Amino acid sequence: MANVLLVEDEVNIASFIKRGLNEFGHNVSVAYDGENGWNLAQTGQFDFLILDIIMPKLNGLDLCKQFRQKFGYQVPVIMLTALGTTDDIVRGLDAGADDYLVKPFSFQELEARIKALQRRTVSASDVLIELKCADLVLNCYTHKAHRGTEDIDLTVKEYRLLEYLLSHQGVAISRLTLLRDVWDKNFDTNTNIVDVYVNYLRVKIDKDFPRKLVHTVVGVGYMMADQ
Repeated sequence: MANVLLVEDEVNIASFIKRGLNEFGHNVSVAYDGENGWNLAQTGQFDFLILDIIMPKLNGLDLCKQFRQKFGYQVPVIMLTALGTTDDIVRGLDAGADDYLVKPFSFQELEARIKALQRRTVSASDVLIELKCADLVLNCYTHKAHRGTEDIDLTVKEYRLLEYLLSHQGVAISRLTLLRDVWDKNFDTNTNIVDVYVNYLRVKIDKDFPRKLVHTVVGVGYMMADQ
């Protein structure tokens, strides 16, 4: 059970989602615009945020950014969007969302995403405090990274991807495995979301350093290794 803040401006959709979440045992508070949603989010009483993107007064992307800046990354956020292109998905994840759902979606899918993010939150205390590869260090509690003397700012999904790669050093990991384990979903195999985020990581952790840590494994996917 979780205390959920749902911010959705379409009353019928909000009612539908709230009813379904209540049936799964969750307590749900609803805001119908981003400004009211932000006011409720600041009370700090929620275990989960579900935010529509297109809303009056304050859109979901800006609400998510503000929430992350003030409260950090302990509370999971799922974005709801009618837009399903790679660019739209990346914008949501870059705003600080942990996951997203493209409308229309089934309740079973929403509940599965919530459970997956709850499991990840509960198991966070079991991970190592730091993961390292060469001079790259990732703090699993603060979600901060640095390489040498350079601090590296990471979005939520960049952090998840880097954490996964560092936890499987020396192993060639397929794109489908990354989609399943980092994004918690089965994508159309034609998506390039993994390549997009690996490139983001490379710019941040490899571009300005002579020793490259993220390697392409032809015909397979990617590998983190000090080689």
